[in-house]
Amino acid sequence: MTAILVVDDEPNIVALAKLYLEQEGYRVEGVGNGNDALSKMNSIKPSLIVLDLMLPDIDGFEVCREIRKKSDVPILMLTARKEDVDKIVGLELGADDYITKPFNPRELVARVKAILRRYKAGLKSGEAIEVGNLRIDPARREASIGKQALRLRTKEFNLLATLAQNLGVVLTRDRLLEIVWETDYYGETRTVDIHINHLRDKLGGANVSIETVRGIGYKMILKSRASNS
Repeated sequence: MTAILVVDDEPNIVALAKLYLEQEGYRVEGVGNGNDALSKMNSIKPSLIVLDLMLPDIDGFEVCREIRKKSDVPILMLTARKEDVDKIVGLELGADDYITKPFNPRELVARVKAILRRYKAGLKSGEAIEVGNLRIDPARREASIGKQALRLRTKEFNLLATLAQNLGVVLTRDRLLEIVWETDYYGETRTVDIHINHLRDKLGGANVSIETVRGIGYKMILKSRASNS
């Protein structure tokens, strides 16, 4: 049974999430602080973590940072704040999605299902993709530059593969949201920008480039074909 860890210091939030998620067949464990979350994560090996930002000991940002040092488990952040900076920081630290409190528990379930579906399925094509010295193996979910393996999170991998499969083709931010995030939440394109920046940092040794097409989106090209503009 798929295990989900819910981390929130409000017992009613934990109880509500537990009720609705268990109705969908998930096994749910709840804790009320960051240290217990890190401990429980090691013991139950959850398939997804629902993580509140505002915790009484260490905040959700720090918990997310610690988790990402050793695990690629999907993280759905809960936040009572509405400032974009909190959402952006969470995504930059490796969260997979976020939802703002108060939330509709049915939306929470839908977000959880969507994240798990993306995480488990990934890209279905079994054929390896080679662009310059970059090699992507969707079946094994591995990417490398020459002999150097790349450490990519779930959506980073899917985003990289999508751009490589469409070499030279400009993909809008909205289109990337549809393909990689399987969502039509237009206006949340900052998420795409953040993940593109992460990929650029990790592709430093590759002879490919992810170019920004101003006002439209992104495309991947071989550096030897890059324009001088």
